[in-house]
Amino acid sequence: MTCSARLLQGNEACALAGVDAGARFYAGYPISPASEIAEMCSQILPQHGGIYVQMEDEIGSIAAVIGASLGGLKAFTATSGPGLSLMQENIGFALMAEVPCVIINVQRFGPSTGIATRPSQGDVMAARWGTHGDHSIIVLSPSSVQECYDLTVEAFNLAERFRAPVIVLTDATIAHLREKIEIPDELKLVERLKPEGPVENYRPFAPGAGGVPVIPNYGDKYILRVTGLVHDEEGYPSADPQVAGQLIERLAAKIERFRDELPQPLFYGEENAKVVLVSYGISARAAKQAVSIAVNEKLSVGMLQLQTLWPFPEEQVKKACAAAEAVLVIEMNRGQIMERVKACGLFPPRRISSVSRTDTGIITPTQVLTAIRGVAG
Repeated sequence: MTCSARLLQGNEACALAGVDAGARFYAGYPISPASEIAEMCSQILPQHGGIYVQMEDEIGSIAAVIGASLGGLKAFTATSGPGLSLMQENIGFALMAEVPCVIINVQRFGPSTGIATRPSQGDVMAARWGTHGDHSIIVLSPSSVQECYDLTVEAFNLAERFRAPVIVLTDATIAHLREKIEIPDELKLVERLKPEGPVENYRPFAPGAGGVPVIPNYGDKYILRVTGLVHDEEGYPSADPQVAGQLIERLAAKIERFRDELPQPLFYGEENAKVVLVSYGISARAAKQAVSIAVNEKLSVGMLQLQTLWPFPEEQVKKACAAAEAVLVIEMNRGQIMERVKACGLFPPRRISSVSRTDTGIITPTQVLTAIRGVAG
């Protein structure tokens, strides 16, 4: 496979990846620190026969994306914390109606409007549980500009594969970080499965391979009923407990039974280490550098970089930490993933600790290295 090199910011890499993945519709509302994604899409989508629409707000943006996807286009949007909050009701609709789409959330500091230009990793649980109801969702977390490109392409593939919305979590720092990346001349792309056979036999929500229904485009000969209500396989609303139970279980199982198809964690450092770091996103860069220094100091240290945050890769975390005497979770929030690591039941919580920042600054390798030395002795 041949590649071409580009010098890009994280936001630019996400926008380019969307177009390269086959997206031909973008609807969004400018918001720092994600606005470059909308700006770049406004320039390059028309060049590829695509459509760019600036909406009146984030609610309208995700609604337009859902409509475009049901019309047969790969579609996406980008936002930051306050905008993600506004999108949550329609993300829930997309989950229930099984509408493939991609949402890029460039995290910024603080609850509410916070500080628009400073980074955080505070949206981890909002991405997982922000919309109401009991649901499963796919959330990816890049830690480099290269991964912004690669994981955005993968997000579109997963959205089409699982007929579901996928969230890509970046942050204000990685969004504006500029690095050289390699872009493959050919990408392996996934397209949604279409119905075949007689029109009268088509059921919009009948589970197909892996529990995922096939989906036509609106306007095709097949009748596609779409609703956020609990519905039967024909797409008609239902209050039957059996129908409701089977639907909710299928929506979760079609993702969670196929975790091995999601981007897997990356491991660095010493296998079976006494100290294991768990990190993701921008914080993983500092953690990786600290591990490199610590290994050179002959400390027994390893690191697990999470690329998929949700569904949480519990088994890989357990395996990586099996021989550890201490686990450090490196993240820029008050311990959102640390609590999930604790829930893995590895060992007493006092042996799992957090290295964090919640003051608009990014975590540094020195901060992580100090923590490693503190538990390694």
